[in-house]
Amino acid sequence: MAEALKVLVYGATGSQASPVVYELLRRGHRPLVVTRSAEKAAALAAAGAEVVIADMGDRARLIEVSQGVDAVALLIPFFVNPMDAPAFGRNAIDAARAAGVRLLVWNTSGPMPPAPTGDPGIDVRLDTAAYLRDSGVPHIIIQPTAYAENLLGPWTAPFVVAEDKVAYPNPPEARVGWIASDDVGALMVAALERPELAGSSFAVSGLENASGPELAAAFSDALGRAIRYHPLPPREFGAILDSLFGPGAGTAAAAQYERAWESGEFPTMHVDMAPVLAKLPVQMRTLREWVAEHAAVFAPVAAAARG
Repeated sequence: MAEALKVLVYGATGSQASPVVYELLRRGHRPLVVTRSAEKAAALAAAGAEVVIADMGDRARLIEVSQGVDAVALLIPFFVNPMDAPAFGRNAIDAARAAGVRLLVWNTSGPMPPAPTGDPGIDVRLDTAAYLRDSGVPHIIIQPTAYAENLLGPWTAPFVVAEDKVAYPNPPEARVGWIASDDVGALMVAALERPELAGSSFAVSGLENASGPELAAAFSDALGRAIRYHPLPPREFGAILDSLFGPGAGTAAAAQYERAWESGEFPTMHVDMAPVLAKLPVQMRTLREWVAEHAAVFAPVAAAARG
C-alpha cells in the first residue's frame, strides 16, 4: 500500500473526476475537492472527502488551497467558456508550482490532437500540455479515448430504452475503445501513487476495440435482449446537442462526424493497454460489465408507454 497522500482534486463534482475522489478514499488517501459550490460536493463530503471552496479563475485562491498538498489531480471542466479554459489550467499549474507539489496528474478529457483543430475546447489540451511542460512541475498525463459514459447521453440511451438500438454517430465499421470513467479514475490514482513515472504520458482506452455491431452485442449480452447498432446521422446528433445546449451547439460536432463519414477516416480510438497496465496496474471493466453496471438506465419502457 502506498503512503497516504493529500490530493487536491479539480473537477471532482463532475462525472469524469468524481471517480478519482472515491478511488482515493478507497485507497486510504485524503482527497480535497475543489468546487465553487459545497452543495454540489455534498455526496463527496458524505463519503469522506474534504471540500475546498475555490474558483479555478482565482489564481491567488488556488495557490492558497494548494499549500501542504502532496499531489494534484487536474481536470479542466469541459463545459466551461472556451476562453476561460486555458487560464483555468494555467492557474492550477501555477498554484501547484508555488506550493511545491510533488506530482500533478492531468486528465486531458480526450485525445491530444497532433496540431490545433480550431475547436477551443480541444485545442486547450495543447495549450495546457505546453504550459505544463514549461512549468517544471513533475507531472503525468492521462489521455482517455472515448468515455463509455457518453453512451448514457440522450443520443444513445433513449434509443436503447425505446427501440432496442444502441445509437452513435459513427458508421458500423468505426471502432472505439470505450473506457469507463471509473477505470480512468483508478488509472489516475495509480499514477498519483507513482511519482517515479513523472514525465510520462499515457494514452488510455478500454480493453476492447469495438465496432458498432460489437458494441451492440455487448449491450445484448449484458441486458439479456437483442440490441441492434444504429449509426446515428451526424446532423441528428447535432440537433440533439442543439436541444440540450442551445442552437448551434452541435454544429461543430456534427460537421466533424460528417467529415469522417465522407472521408472514411476515423481517429484511432483504441490503445493496447497491456504496456500501460504494466506500469499502472488496475483492474479494468469489459464493455459487457460496464453495460451491466448501468442496466437500469437502459431498461425498456413498459409496453403501454411504447404504444
